[in-house]
Amino acid sequence: MNINLKATSVELTPETKEYINKKIQGLEKFLKRLDEKGAVELQIEVAQTTKHHQKGDDLYYAEINLRLPKETLRVEAESIDLHSAIDEVHDDLKRQIEKYYDIKEAKFKRGMRKLKEMLRGF
Repeated sequence: MNINLKATSVELTPETKEYINKKIQGLEKFLKRLDEKGAVELQIEVAQTTKHHQKGDDLYYAEINLRLPKETLRVEAESIDLHSAIDEVHDDLKRQIEKYYDIKEAKFKRGMRKLKEMLRGF
């Protein structure tokens, strides 16, 4: 799996990079089947957005684009803390990956049922 990490308006400390890698490793087990040919590409962007809150708090943004064969999954989140924004996109992406597999499995089962019905006619 190709992983690209981009930081905008925020400096990535080694601890933050390690935290992001730890979160991504948790997703890799879901993507092993799809990544046999190296077709999976993961782009992560973290940024500090403008200070538009009344108190002037920093607002952090995290976005993940996951390119799969025949589909792209995209999630984004904003939070006051960078780690919580990363957690949000991780959880959302995990849900989207599970949904992707459920849809793929349902299509496979539907195709197998049709094949079984066709074979009954012979």
